[in-house]
Amino acid sequence: MARGLGQGQRRRPRRVTGGNLHAHHRGFRHVAVGCRVQGGDPATRRAFPDFTTTIDELVEDGDQLAIFWTSRGTHRDELHGIPTTNREVTTSGSNLCTVVDGRLSSERVTWHTRHLLTALGISTVRDDPAPATIVSPVGEPDPELLKGFNRQFVTGVTVVSTMDGDRARGLAVNAYCSISLDPPLVMVCIQRTSSTWPALFRATHLGVNVLGRDQRDVVSVFSSKDPDKFARIDWRPGPHGSPLIAGSAAMLEAEIQERFQAKTHTIFLCRVRHAEVDEGAPMVYKAGRFFDGGELTELVEVP
Repeated sequence: MARGLGQGQRRRPRRVTGGNLHAHHRGFRHVAVGCRVQGGDPATRRAFPDFTTTIDELVEDGDQLAIFWTSRGTHRDELHGIPTTNREVTTSGSNLCTVVDGRLSSERVTWHTRHLLTALGISTVRDDPAPATIVSPVGEPDPELLKGFNRQFVTGVTVVSTMDGDRARGLAVNAYCSISLDPPLVMVCIQRTSSTWPALFRATHLGVNVLGRDQRDVVSVFSSKDPDKFARIDWRPGPHGSPLIAGSAAMLEAEIQERFQAKTHTIFLCRVRHAEVDEGAPMVYKAGRFFDGGELTELVEVP
């Protein structure tokens, strides 16, 4: 990349950082300002109106210029379907530019909008598998067959809850799973059309209430369109404020650590911070019907 050097010779790259940036070569400073540092697109500017970008370091090597930068801002508006979180984020990246006769000839940016989502604690699950993972050309099963498969899977019934300012919100969920005990991780899957989804997205913690066999009325409340469901039930805040429903067979409160976007749903990966277990039997759900979890018949092992 260096010009005018003898064979086998190479000029050491010139590195400029911090306060020395203002004294750097005027032409290259002009190029650096003209490069596509992130956050300039309208969607990002709308979502992060206070976004600022600082150039941390310039590295010049012949006609090549590397620009390292950091951007900061607050998430104030919707971005790619993600509701406002009011979280402050910091993201960084770099641009590799080729400069010819003092003009920007080409540029490669090592940054993407998804890095902002990652900074907000949000990741995206691929819609389709990578070509290397496809093992069969058969395609996807009939939707009705898949529904039949799901009806054969027996689950408990939970109410996932959180606080939206001073208002309790929640919804009935059976897509709950324990991931590990060490560390204590759980996950819940929430449809993005749910009225509780934006509040969960903004929240730092959520509650998972495993309903007991005597809480069929609670299921009815959370299946209704009542805008204030928690006004009709008895609950109390957990250590971090998440609503915990009285009479539940078990309750936990967890810190939301990851949010994975999966087409129509969001998968919340959480670390458990508090848990309680009652001696009452849980409610069981199968194929649209509810059952008494204390009346299950244990299968005898066949010798």
